[in-house]
This record gives sequence, structure tokens and C-alpha cells, in this order.
Amino acid sequence: MMKLKNYIYGEWVEGSGDGTQLYNSVNGDKVAIVDTKGINFEHALDFGRTVGYKNLASMTFYDRGEMLKNIALYLLERKKKYYEISYKTGATHADSWVDIEGGFGTFFTYSGLAKRMLPNTPFWVDGDTQKLGANGTFLGTHILTPSEGISVQINAYNFPVWGMLEKLSTSLLAGVPSLVKPATPTSYLTHAVFEDIIESGILPEGSLQLICGSAGNMLEYMKDGDSVLFTGSASTGKKLKSMPSIAQNSVRFNMEADSLNCSILGLDAKPGTPEYDLFIKEVRNEMTTKSGQKCTAIRRIIVPENLIGDVQNSLIKSLDQVKIGNPLSRETRMGALAGKDQFAEVSEKIELLKTETELIYDGKQNLVDANYESGSFMSPKLFLNDKPFEKNISHDVEAFGPVSTIMPYKDAEEAAALAKRGKGSLVGSIISHDEKFVAETAWKMATTHGRIFVLNRDNAKESTGHGSPLPTLMHGGPGRAGGGEEMGGLNGLHFFLQKTAIQGSPDILTAITKVYQQGATPNYSEKHPFRKYFEEVEIGDSLETAGRTVTEADIVNFGNVSWDHFYAHTDATSLNGTIFDKTVAHGYFILSAAAGLFVSGKKGPVIANYGLENANFFKPVYAGDTITVYLTAKERINKGVKGRNVPSGVVKWLVEVVNQREETVCVATILTLVAKKSPFIKIDYKDFAKRLNNLTDKSVPNWGQMNAQQMLEHLETTMKYSTGELETSECKTPEEQLEKYQDSLYNFYKMPKDFPAPFLEDGKLPELKYKNLEEAKTHFIESVKNYQIYYRENPDAEHLHFVFGNLNKEMMELFHQKHVTHHFEQFGLFTS
Repeated sequence: MMKLKNYIYGEWVEGSGDGTQLYNSVNGDKVAIVDTKGINFEHALDFGRTVGYKNLASMTFYDRGEMLKNIALYLLERKKKYYEISYKTGATHADSWVDIEGGFGTFFTYSGLAKRMLPNTPFWVDGDTQKLGANGTFLGTHILTPSEGISVQINAYNFPVWGMLEKLSTSLLAGVPSLVKPATPTSYLTHAVFEDIIESGILPEGSLQLICGSAGNMLEYMKDGDSVLFTGSASTGKKLKSMPSIAQNSVRFNMEADSLNCSILGLDAKPGTPEYDLFIKEVRNEMTTKSGQKCTAIRRIIVPENLIGDVQNSLIKSLDQVKIGNPLSRETRMGALAGKDQFAEVSEKIELLKTETELIYDGKQNLVDANYESGSFMSPKLFLNDKPFEKNISHDVEAFGPVSTIMPYKDAEEAAALAKRGKGSLVGSIISHDEKFVAETAWKMATTHGRIFVLNRDNAKESTGHGSPLPTLMHGGPGRAGGGEEMGGLNGLHFFLQKTAIQGSPDILTAITKVYQQGATPNYSEKHPFRKYFEEVEIGDSLETAGRTVTEADIVNFGNVSWDHFYAHTDATSLNGTIFDKTVAHGYFILSAAAGLFVSGKKGPVIANYGLENANFFKPVYAGDTITVYLTAKERINKGVKGRNVPSGVVKWLVEVVNQREETVCVATILTLVAKKSPFIKIDYKDFAKRLNNLTDKSVPNWGQMNAQQMLEHLETTMKYSTGELETSECKTPEEQLEKYQDSLYNFYKMPKDFPAPFLEDGKLPELKYKNLEEAKTHFIESVKNYQIYYRENPDAEHLHFVFGNLNKEMMELFHQKHVTHHFEQFGLFTS
């Protein structure tokens, strides 16, 4: 019997006690033992606060986003193993998909958010800079830094994978080390995923720990700067939150508790309408997915009083069709509860519901390849509360399983009132095509709901469903639901970050925030800022342009080109009572003229205009005025690039346009897409000839078996295949992988040192063609020269490559840059 080890202090540690036995929910077999006896919890927390915090908080937000993506990719490759374990928790394949790949998807989402929206710094500037003095020499802003502590994350048993990963997505991205405590019954699945996260070696030391079993007195050691994220029952959460170590040490506490979520069928959604059918399907799914063990499941079914009978009959008919049993069977649509303890707890709550409400459906389905005795199976139960404003049991008691209650309402006012009687819910849904009904109901029930999900025929195809929290939206709810907030896009990081106000001069704020502040000292240089690669751009790099005098012709011509014939630009007789003295230049002309002044005409690292922000016009520009532009690098934003795009980043430039009186007429921020500097060698036969002077017969490779002459003859051969002088009739890469291989030519990852050449027979190098190294050098340089000439004369040529398939001029160039760099580095002829 496997005894799960705990991962603390950077190593796997087995508990010293007998532990707790875990069971297969489907057949009752023993699965694993968990045990935390003997663990020094105080030591574990300190290890995270010290080693973990130092390593994780020193990384940039961008790098932590990349880390999340790499972990998700690593886990995705091993997902089959997790599915094979997940069924033991009672989950069907569909249930497991939500849990397992839903968790991976959350990591991917936060990785994408980080790489698009967060800085490549260990801190995050929050909000705009505030001018605190009349002359602009005293400014203020806010920065967010990782809270200096450890996050203890206590998860529920229903989502052993997603529950862990959705919390880690925000804590790890924020730079805060975490200790995960999964719910005991299903911790063996959490353990399997966690083990692979550690095995990947992607996380820095100390950033993540795991205990499986009792948390003992761990929370007694919480300190200032620490945080607790709890998912579970409201009663347990409140006890933990009130512990002296948490309450007195200002420990941040986030609770996400179970709630009596509702779904409202609109007055318009009568039988035969798309909304009625959607409602029945949604309620059935929420009752049976994960066997109703979802904190977002529909517990209260709020229906127009004249449709109670219809809904009851339709829902019973739909539930009757649900196959219950062994999750490994293809027939099964609903599995088991997470264990016998959960079965007993749900059964107890069902008996409580019976004291006030009528059980109108007690499914007695025959199980598929399973039995009720050994497994933890429960058929769906449907109750009817005929007087939901008098009988409160439906609004007070939650049976955390396939159990729900139908209740009637008369109008939108009553529907919202019933929704609110749950005293705080994670989610409430409204299924209706009546916009007025939806609007009236939604805002009234919003005060007691964390999320409102509206479903109708218009969004049904794309809808993710009532019970699916999404990474970009807040997950949590007021009152009974715990009052917490998780995920919600970048807002989910704020729980783990310390917000600090920063005050100082423009130069000081620029130095601290790494964002240029108006009034700071600019950096002028002879090199045009647009001639610099992304990595070379320094915050504060500036350019003062020549002046341009605006003419009447400019105003007229721009009006004709743009079709902007607004009277202020075209009709001098209509200016009485306006702010203008005479016809004025278009604001967008000023921006266009400014761009004409500051751009660099030659091809360089700037790829494209990426956007425009915060454009403001302060003074009119008339014919005869002369404008000058001050361009300053304001901020650099790293950018994740996929597919066949040039690796690049976004640079924000402050554009200040002044007139001949040095009065500011326009201020804007423009964004440019700027290429990153390639780490690979440019294909240039003259440069290669110089480098080869350092290559001799005695040159020893840094890796591989080639000698210097074999390497040059190999490079010459690939050059000749590129021009058609030599030809191949086949590509060794499978068709389904070819696109991926071709995409890889565009990134800046180096070729692997151990990549086997597919064109070699039995891995043997070919016989040497030339009598010595010098002759090989001459032929190689000649082949490079011919390659360069060939593609100047034949820019549309394509040739078949052994590994990458048909390559055009651009792809062939990218291939040779990587390939020559690979072999020149092999013999010390190129260092990046």
C-alpha cells in the first residue's frame, strides 16, 4: 500500500505515524495512506518564507508567467496518468477533464495575461502617476510587490487538481511561495500532479510545498505577511479565520465556501422555447456533474409558479436518462461521491431537507458495472418547496451532492428575493430571452452573488455553463459564500501583493518604477531610438526633432484625405463663439505630422505601430505655427510571440508636441512593436571567411563527434540543398509535426546539441570530399556566396529540406542562421 510522502523543506518526507487510509470511491479498494505526523510545520513555513520567497520574488512577473506556461505544458504531456487516477475519486472522464485540463488551462490563461499585460520587473506599477505639486517636480504613484510571507492553501476534495492550480496560478505569478494542503479523501490525485511539478525542475527551490493529511497545528505558526486561502465549509472557514495567530497577526484570509446557488427560469421561457430546454439541460448537468459535488452547483431551482408541474416532469424525465456507475464505463454519465464519509454527510442533509420539503424524485437507477454497497454512489434527489418564503430549510441546508430543490415564484421581484435568501452565493443564473426581466432581476440579486450567469438562445453555443468559474472572472461570493475573491484576471494577484505609495521627483520615480515620468532628465544620443533593438532601448532614450511649419495647404489636404470636414478646419465664417481664432489644424494631423518628424525612414528593429494611448490636445495649431516633437522611451513591455512572428516586445514612447513658443499642444503615448536582437549569426560570406581564420585542424569541438573539416563540409552540403544544386526527394519529419518544426525557425531557441541528423545512414558521418581543411574552407565560403546571390536573383524560390519541409527564402535564411550558429559555437567561432 502506497504511503504518500509530503514535500517540505525541499525534500520528500514520510510521516512517522500510522496515517489515514484513503479509499477508491468506486469499489471501496484501498488506494493510499496519508500521514503528517512528525512534520515540523514551523520549519516548513519558515523555509517558504526565506528560501522560497527569495527565489520566487526576485523573478520578474514576465518570467513567472513563462514558468506557469512551462509547468502547464509539462503536466499536459502527462495527463493520461492523472485521468487513470482521477476515476478512483468517482469522477467520470468529463468530470476529470474539468478538473485536470481546467487546472492546466488556468495556468495557461495566467501565463498569457502575464506576458501580455505585466512588466518584466519583480514589481508592478499600479495606476497613473499623480502630480502632487504645481510645477511637476513632486510626483506620486503606487507599486505592488510580493507580500513577504508564505501562502497556505487549504483545498476541497471535489477538485483535487483545479482546486490546487487555480490558487497557485495567482500566488506563484505574484511571487509568493505556497504550501498546499489538499483535502484528505482525494489527496492522492493532487499528490500525483504535484509530484510531476516538482519533478519538472521548473520551480525555484522553496517556492512550493505539500502536505497530505492533517494540518495539525500548522496555522498556529502564521505570521505577518502570510496568507491563507481556504475552500470548504463556511463553519470551518470561520473557525480558522478567528484563530489568534491569523486574526492578531493581520494574516490575509480568503474564504470560498459552499453556497446555495440558484437558477431562475424566466417568465417567458415556456415549454417549447429554446430557453426552457436549455434550463432543463443546465439543471440536470449541474446536479450530476461531479455527482453534484461542486460549490457552484445549482441547489435551488426557481421556476414560475405556473410551470412547476412542467419543470418537475421534464427534469425527472431528464434525470431518469442519466447513467450512473463506474466512471471507466463509456455508458456512465455520473460517477460516485468522493467517499463513504461524504455519502453519510449528504444523506444526513437529505434527511434535514425532508423535514420541511417533499422529496419528489429519488432516482433508483441500476448502476453500470458497480454496486451501491462497495462504492459511494448516490442517485439524484429532487425536492419541492411549495412555500419558499415560509419554509426556510431550502435556503439554509446544503446537501453537497446530486440534490436540488424546485420552488415557485410569481414575478421578477419574487425571483430576485428568493435568489437572495441563500444569504450569499457564488453564482446565480437566469435563463431567459426577455431582456427586461433579466435586467430587473440581475441587478436586484447582484448584492448577494459573486457571479450572475445569463443563458439564452443567443449565447448557448459558446456558453461555458452555470457552474464553470473562469480565470478571467472573479470566483467567490459574499455572505455564506465566504466573502472571498479568487482569480478574476490580474485582480486575483492583488491578494498576494503589497501596495505601496511612492513619492518623489520625476527622476526618482523614473529610477524606481522603470517607467519614464514627464519632467525626468532625458537621454539624448546620436543613434536614433528607432534604430535600437528591444533590449537596447533604455527608459529615457530621447529624440528632439526638427521643426515643421504648418500651412493652410496642410489643413486643406488633410481634410480632403481624411474626409474630416469639421467646420473648425474648413469654415472660417463659423468660428464666432468658439475657442478658435481661425481655421485650425486637425488633431490627428498634428499626430501624423509628429510621427513624420520622429520616425526613422530606414528599415530597422521597429516593426510596426502597435497602438495609441492617452492622446490629449491642449492648444490649437494654426497655419504658420511650427511644431517640434520630443520623443522619449517611456516603458518596455516584454511580449510572448507565437508561431511565425518575429520575437519582439512593445515599447511605449511619450510624444510631446510643442509649438514655437514651447507651449505643449499635444501629448500622447504611442506603442511600437520592436524586434528583439537575434542571438544567431547573419549569413555573410565575408564575415564567415574572417571567422574561419581561427579554425584549424587542431580545433576541438565543444560537443559532438565532427572534426573541423567534417563540420564545414556538412555546412556546405546544406547550403547546396538550399539552392537546388543538391536535391532531396523526402522530408524525414512526420506531416503532423511539420508546422511545429517550421514555426520553431522563427523563435530564438538554439538547436539542440544532441539532435540526430536524419539524413545520415546509421548515424555515420560521410566520407571527406576534400584533401584538407583549407580546401573545405574555400568550398564552404563559395557555397555561402552562391546561396546569397541565388536568393537575390530568385526571391520566390522554395526548396525541400530534410527536416523542415518546403522552405521559402525567409525560412531558409532563418534555418541557416540557426544552423551555422550551432556549428560555429560547436567550434568556438561564435559567442552570443
